[in-house]
Amino acid sequence: MTAAIGEDPCIVLVDAYAGVRSLVLEFREQGCSVVRVQSTRDVPAAYRGAPHVPGDFIADIVHDGDPAATAAAVAAYSPVAVLSGGEVGVELADELAERLGLPGNGTALSAARRDKHLMVEAVRAAGLRAARQLWATDADELAAWHAELGGRVVVKPPRGAASQGVHFCDTPEESVAAFRSLVGADDVFSRPNRGAVAQEYLAGTEYMVNTVSRDGRHHVCDVWRTSRVSANGVVDLCDALSLIDSDSPVVEPLTAYGFRVLDALGIAHGPAHLEIRMTPDGPCLVEVGARMAGGGIPATAGLAIGESQPEWTVDAYLRPERFHARAGRPYRVRRYCAIFGMVSPVEGLLEEYRGIERIEALEGFHALATLVEPGQPIRRTVDDLTYPVIVTLLHDLDEVVQRDLNTIRHLDGAAFYGLERG
Repeated sequence: MTAAIGEDPCIVLVDAYAGVRSLVLEFREQGCSVVRVQSTRDVPAAYRGAPHVPGDFIADIVHDGDPAATAAAVAAYSPVAVLSGGEVGVELADELAERLGLPGNGTALSAARRDKHLMVEAVRAAGLRAARQLWATDADELAAWHAELGGRVVVKPPRGAASQGVHFCDTPEESVAAFRSLVGADDVFSRPNRGAVAQEYLAGTEYMVNTVSRDGRHHVCDVWRTSRVSANGVVDLCDALSLIDSDSPVVEPLTAYGFRVLDALGIAHGPAHLEIRMTPDGPCLVEVGARMAGGGIPATAGLAIGESQPEWTVDAYLRPERFHARAGRPYRVRRYCAIFGMVSPVEGLLEEYRGIERIEALEGFHALATLVEPGQPIRRTVDDLTYPVIVTLLHDLDEVVQRDLNTIRHLDGAAFYGLERG
């Protein structure tokens, strides 16, 4: 598909893979043309197998490592905004926006918006509660640090996502084993880990706070409570997200803390996805992505609220006056919703799911996505990339949604997964 340059307002999305197609479509519905920039020559492993729909973009530009050349290629389309569609594209989007003089977050703190260790240190430097941590490049140093800290430690890739490679370690020996499994291995974006981040384990409920900003003013689009299980050797595996009301008592402290985190990391424009633990001592950051939430969260929030990050992001870049006029208003839940990731305890060749029809018959059932089809290999679920089935619930009553979540947990288990006998 081709279009004359400058014919419509042009938006540039860096790494606009399938997970942010809702944002692409929202810009297109507002009369924009969209250019996609691929920040890496090869598509990262996390995004493979989900090509974009033909016609979504008027051009595809592959970044070859020369920011000036990529900026010149992008400038030919006279874009009104450059933003990142995915985690790995944050730094390039920052640089392109800065080079082209477009609204953006600048490059001074770009690394801290991607590197988990730098991120937490920037938050600490701003005077906010931050996890105790170590940038680990030596196994002996890590073991000594864990022994002195005591308790449980989280060891994870410095620039990862989707919980891939995250280890919960109760002993120094476990931390060292996790460190050795990560260093030198590729992260979820097909880039080698040059070290690992070790952080104290934060006790308490984890929340996801999704925001959009313009000119340093922040708006909360939706807040989700996570629920977790210990399964398949993972101490803290997320199995569900439940949308909570904006007047829930926990939202105000999460918002106040989250906005200060955004300021500390220089996130003044565009969407962000914050993961925050509400510890006994108050909110504490797990990590933040300077991009829209993934995993179908914005689309589900839109069903429940009427709008979510895509609509707010479009306003922030195309209609900033409207954004500022509405920012800060509490969102209202019209229908309650939850997203459940089924937790496979088995590995092998999947023959069938036993009980899908019982899930589809639930009162709050809305949709079901089968990520592993019968006839394909199935793995034990250990992170956000290995859920075999995702179920979305939607109902006028939160009690129904929570009941159905518990019912799905009851149905989930080894008996749900029929494996072919070899």
